[in-house]
Amino acid sequence: MVGITGEPGAGKSTLSARIRAVLGDRAAVVPMDGFHLAQSRLEELRRADRKGAPDTFDAWGFVALVRRLAAAEEPVTYAPEYRRDLHNGVAGAIAVDRDVPLVIVEGNYLLVDSEPWDLIPGLMTETWYIDVDEDVRMRRLVARHEHFGKPHDAAVAWAGGPDERNAALIRSTRSRADAVVRV
Repeated sequence: MVGITGEPGAGKSTLSARIRAVLGDRAAVVPMDGFHLAQSRLEELRRADRKGAPDTFDAWGFVALVRRLAAAEEPVTYAPEYRRDLHNGVAGAIAVDRDVPLVIVEGNYLLVDSEPWDLIPGLMTETWYIDVDEDVRMRRLVARHEHFGKPHDAAVAWAGGPDERNAALIRSTRSRADAVVRV
């Protein structure tokens, strides 16, 4: 299993998808984003205004899934997929066959050193940190937010606010990566 991490907008999903496209059925991609707490729950907890922060995920559920993938005991392990158009995860949307040679786990907090995130590195064969120019990363984030319905000013504010606070935490984990991949 290979972990791919990096700041929001770094290109984790894009790199993972490209590897999967090249390897076909010899690889599976499991995004951490499927473990976002439900939008309704985030609203109840008053965390919706900072969705994407570590405490807006079912972190223990994510760790449990990664453990199941590492053990490869089940014929097929199902993982959730985050749907930006729904603002929620969809359970069981990703099927990972136990015989797939490469499982790519991608997400923001794979190298964070607080519980339970700190359990993830020990389950990976290695973890790569994706590094990208800051201006490129911010342009990508703003474009993503606009694509999913935020007006330009709101997209810029979110990218510079909650996304940037999360990015600072993720940036602090870079030294824990087995490799830094510059894209």
